[in-house]
Amino acid sequence: MQRDGKYIYCIIASDYDVNLGAIGVGGRGDLVSTIGFEGLCMVVSDHPLSKFVVNPENMLAHQKVTEVVMKEFRSVLPIRFGTIAATPDEIRNLLNRRYSEFMELLRQFENKVELNVRGTWKNMGSIYKEIDNEHKELQKIRAEIEKLDNKEKRNLKIIEAGNLVEHALIEKKQQETGKIIDAFRRSVFEYKLNKTSSDAMFMNTAFLVNSGREMELDNIMSDLGNIYSNRSDFVYSTQLPIFNFIDLKIFPEKWEL
Repeated sequence: MQRDGKYIYCIIASDYDVNLGAIGVGGRGDLVSTIGFEGLCMVVSDHPLSKFVVNPENMLAHQKVTEVVMKEFRSVLPIRFGTIAATPDEIRNLLNRRYSEFMELLRQFENKVELNVRGTWKNMGSIYKEIDNEHKELQKIRAEIEKLDNKEKRNLKIIEAGNLVEHALIEKKQQETGKIIDAFRRSVFEYKLNKTSSDAMFMNTAFLVNSGREMELDNIMSDLGNIYSNRSDFVYSTQLPIFNFIDLKIFPEKWEL
């Protein structure tokens, strides 16, 4: 018979039990509730111990539960996706052992949320033209390629030009991202640069901000949209769990006392 454990979403401070409804990971309609120890709680739902599926649906469900918790609590510590405890007692034991650590983190991140900004260039042709104009070495290599008849030498020069363009594109992404970060610098606590998923995406940045400053951040994004209207598109998401700024790892071997 398949045995259920407790899937963990996040940590909160609460003196009362929380019931968030049948929105648990796994698609079974499991109830999301809390297991606590002296005012420190983990938000959990039932989930089979023997089988956990890593897919977009479960990842989204994990985040959605955490976002629902954020609507009620001012400080929420996300737990890494895919963490399951065997029993409620294991959770209480962990909360007891790491009580001071978790409480301090809750105080540190009170009223903090994450803001994500992704920027994409609209016209990569114009970006590559900029790179050509900015790098005399690249212009020199291209001129040499046009004059070469030897196929092997020509191919080597083409590879050399490609490598130069690749490095120049990374540099341009960093420069452009720096300008956007400067616009936010006075309004955020810190930021984290994440990987971009294409040549056209020049930035993928998470900012740690105070909850309640939506209007200020909206104004910054509006100004950036106007400044870069002919050059870039931005995707802007706010009031997210602070996944990029805290990474609580709970390993199975640490459950037992």
